[in-house]
Amino acid sequence: MRPFRTLIVAAAIVMAFAGSALAIDGAGNDAFLPMKRAAPAPTGASVICRVYDWACASGAMTPAGADVLKVAAKVNMAANAAVRPISDQSQFSVAERWSLPTERGGDCEDYALLKKQQLIAAGVAPNRLLVAVVLDRKRQPHAVLVLRSDMGDFVLDNLNKRVLPWQKTGYAFLRMQDPRDPTRWVAVMVQAEAGLSS
Repeated sequence: MRPFRTLIVAAAIVMAFAGSALAIDGAGNDAFLPMKRAAPAPTGASVICRVYDWACASGAMTPAGADVLKVAAKVNMAANAAVRPISDQSQFSVAERWSLPTERGGDCEDYALLKKQQLIAAGVAPNRLLVAVVLDRKRQPHAVLVLRSDMGDFVLDNLNKRVLPWQKTGYAFLRMQDPRDPTRWVAVMVQAEAGLSS
């Protein structure tokens, strides 16, 4: 009897999450990255909440429609043009350090943090802006910023000048900040389509 009750509770939770996703956008669940379970923060990410409190802030989920995507596209292009790519090893002599870009430049997570900071300054709710860890098309670890809009999840990427729906990136999404509490991370574990060229 206990396994049956657990199954009913689990089904109710899944239906509640599915219902809330549908209420947000009116689209199918595939518009949003699926959140599987709690996951540990990536190496280097554990310090961002202490160093940059805005990076893990939460608040009211204000509307985020097509106008937000236009702002995101401008922020993505400007940051990609302004920041020079440089590895943490070259810049700090460490394998992984999450921070805002310096005058010398930054790597993928630094771009993502800069874009998050700039979009928060533009009025986008912080918990709509989620740093995510993926495997890129070459199966290399990579970080991007996910914008959780009313229409679905869109990706701001230093490897692409366009803001794309997550399904069009060609990336394997591993984990991201939890939109319900960005101080936490959730496993995603989903493969996007082949993707589009930049």
